[in-house]
Amino acid sequence: MDAEQLRENAHKMVDFIADYYKNIETFPVLSQVEPGYLHKLLPDSAPTHPEPLQDVLDDVQAKILPGVTHWQSPDFFAYYPSNSSIAGFLGEMLSAGINMVGFSWITSPAATELEMIVLDWLARILKLPDEFLSTGQGGGVIQGTASEAVLVVLLAARDNVLRRVGKDALGKLVVYSSDQTHSALQKACQIVGVHPENCRVLKSDTHCDYALSPQSVDEAISSDIDAGLIPIFLCATVGTTSSTAVDPLLSLGKITKSYGIWFHVDAAYAGSACICPEYRHYIDGVEEADSFNMNAHKWLLTNFDCSALWVKDRSALIQALSTNPEFLKNKASQANMVVDYKDWQIPLGRRFRSLKLWMVLRLYGLDNLQSYIRNHIALAKHFEELIAQDPRFEVVSPRKFSLVCFRLLPPHKDDDSANKINHDLLDAVNSTGKIFISHTVLSGKYILRFAVGAPLTEERHIVSAWKVLQDEASALLSSL
Repeated sequence: MDAEQLRENAHKMVDFIADYYKNIETFPVLSQVEPGYLHKLLPDSAPTHPEPLQDVLDDVQAKILPGVTHWQSPDFFAYYPSNSSIAGFLGEMLSAGINMVGFSWITSPAATELEMIVLDWLARILKLPDEFLSTGQGGGVIQGTASEAVLVVLLAARDNVLRRVGKDALGKLVVYSSDQTHSALQKACQIVGVHPENCRVLKSDTHCDYALSPQSVDEAISSDIDAGLIPIFLCATVGTTSSTAVDPLLSLGKITKSYGIWFHVDAAYAGSACICPEYRHYIDGVEEADSFNMNAHKWLLTNFDCSALWVKDRSALIQALSTNPEFLKNKASQANMVVDYKDWQIPLGRRFRSLKLWMVLRLYGLDNLQSYIRNHIALAKHFEELIAQDPRFEVVSPRKFSLVCFRLLPPHKDDDSANKINHDLLDAVNSTGKIFISHTVLSGKYILRFAVGAPLTEERHIVSAWKVLQDEASALLSSL
């Protein structure tokens, strides 16, 4: 790593990335390539001799970028956002430059301590209970994704119970969620050994805006206990993937507390909105939770990956995930003087991810981050108003944050034709390359999702996206 060579090449790379952002609106948002396209463009084996950086960048421009779906495009409205920012990029660059592997405190004390500090900052911004702060028995940790977060807390919940009732009871453990809970919980159950028939996926519907019913949870738990099973875990969601439904945390938390069940809150997307006082009420009841998770990399300008997880009892994680081989032993760890984040996660190694979150919070400040969230929500509201002005469309579920769920109404009112025309509309819109949206299914209805959250999105992008949708809808309807 020659310093001058780094300086020269890094300047070229920064220029390349800056030009990419400058021209990002010229690319089709959704990649239009066919499967296997890249195999035809790249050689079968790696080069024997070094090649110039410019040759590589030319290949990126000509061969890689056509196969990229541009998540940072202002016309990207699919899934949920994956934010990038100058502050996040600089933090990621610095992390890559330092390139430490901070699995324990001794391997880079600053990495561990900055992570503790910055997650305490974010916890206070969200007004989380003091039990989630590192100054007590709990604390925060940066995971890669919400999928990793739910897995580690489910492991902790499982082991808490098995230590008490014996490992042979694994087949009796039961986990609860709604049919709107992210599929990451299903995968976590598969990994930790919860039997598929013991995963209770409780039905939600339009009557409660697809939120989890406390009554159905209470009835399911009571029924399982009567059957000799052992309830261990409930996952509630604030801002579900399909429709941003919000589960009633306070009511659910009281139920889990009465049964002694681990209560996890997944606010991967909507947690960012809760930095604004007017949206904080959506996580009221979080004081009843054992763990809480939000993704700063979704909607808080922190480059992927940065999933913040807080627990009230760090010892539950450590007991489930700790290993202590001879080659990792050191004075600080043996004396229990420090946090070793290797015992809070699945892998041993970990990157210096707290740097980018620290930079985002410092370089932008809370006021600007709140304005950023409010702007996206206002843009989504504007899109919702545009839909309401066109009788051919309908908004399907109430908008809470920056996601709008809507559909095109077919001439014939039956569900099959409605689903088909919206499926066709999605394909037609995405094939233009002008915008990218995604879909879901709610109560058997094929629904289009329009998620505002890309950092570069402005009102003009909302207006032009709506025109694309209207034009493609008109073409479809005229062909019927």
